[in-house]
Amino acid sequence: MITQIIGVLAVFIIGGISMFGYAGVAIMMAIESMCIPLPSEIIMPFAGFLVSQGRFTLWGIALAGAIGCVIGSVLAYWVGVYGGRTFIEKYGKYFLITKHDLDIADRFFLKYGSGAVFFSRLLPVVRTFISLPAGIAKMNFAKFVVYSFLGSLPWTYALGYLGLKLGDNWDTLGVYFHKFDLVIGAILFVGVVWFVKRHLNIKKNEAAAI
Repeated sequence: MITQIIGVLAVFIIGGISMFGYAGVAIMMAIESMCIPLPSEIIMPFAGFLVSQGRFTLWGIALAGAIGCVIGSVLAYWVGVYGGRTFIEKYGKYFLITKHDLDIADRFFLKYGSGAVFFSRLLPVVRTFISLPAGIAKMNFAKFVVYSFLGSLPWTYALGYLGLKLGDNWDTLGVYFHKFDLVIGAILFVGVVWFVKRHLNIKKNEAAAI
């Protein structure tokens, strides 16, 4: 099933990049950074393969990919600023998210936001979704853009380079990196379970104190 999904995504990615060139690389990476799980582990290695065919340059695809990441991330950021925060403030209680949690997120991004955005760009799964909470927490926009680009460039360059070296075998990376996606997804799931359990215990203790 996973292999079939990756195959369908690969066809879409290959078609877009083949048709639009560098702009296609940027568009695909922008989609990934808009909280839509279109894997960069397929996008950039395929672009790297085209470098081996003489169609692109390595730095060209790396820059196009990083610029695309920033464009998609900015869109997700503003969704977080104008839509996500309002939604959470209004309906967050139904998901066990309180104003106190938002305050903690605000303080975290104020203190560690630059580092969080930079390093998250180097992690599968997390890199796709970090922009939304950054927007919800209203992280400084200029810093968000700069560190999104700086964190994305090594990622796009590295994946493009791997695609260049693998040549015709570029498509093996998608399945390989999916294993890391599953590990990180499992870690995030454990974190969600802990979060829910903690908030339920808090509510239980508050009810007992009344």
